[in-house]
Amino acid sequence: MDQLELDFTTVDDAPAHDGRPDLEVEVIRSPRRRKTVEASVVDGRIRLLLPARMSAKEERHWIDVMRRRLERQLRPPTVDLPVRAGELARRYDLPRPSSIRWVDNQRQRWGSCTPADGTIRISSRIEGFPGWVVDAVIVHELAHLAVPNHSPAFHALADRYPRMERAAGFLIAKGLADPDAEDPD
Repeated sequence: MDQLELDFTTVDDAPAHDGRPDLEVEVIRSPRRRKTVEASVVDGRIRLLLPARMSAKEERHWIDVMRRRLERQLRPPTVDLPVRAGELARRYDLPRPSSIRWVDNQRQRWGSCTPADGTIRISSRIEGFPGWVVDAVIVHELAHLAVPNHSPAFHALADRYPRMERAAGFLIAKGLADPDAEDPD
């Protein structure tokens, strides 16, 4: 039977942005793992499984990505999106989504929706933004449930939110500072 060689590395605790310590990360490299990266919380630490050939720079990237993802899943949400979307839909007479959730895989958009099934996804990158900015993104996506394009009819609905223009300016500034956010929507 083949002997599987694993390389274990541990990353020390580092303070998070909010003063809480980040979870410790245990990195396990495997020559059998070719492309995929996997992470889970085991015994109070993040266990990150990586291909053995991965560079130190790629390892650092995946540690940061998986740490953010798992720590966000472990802490209570700052905004209860379904409740907030319901309140904003009622206040601005917009359609209610069938579901709305935070997602980690949107690098070029602040939010997105699928009008056909009423689902909305909000980028976790805005989770720490001011509430009025998060509300603007939610209202923008709620308006897309009624009008799937950026026509004048869409803007008439989205602009019911009184801080929409101000929030758009905030998001443009954030998008310029974030090279991954080329086309915020």
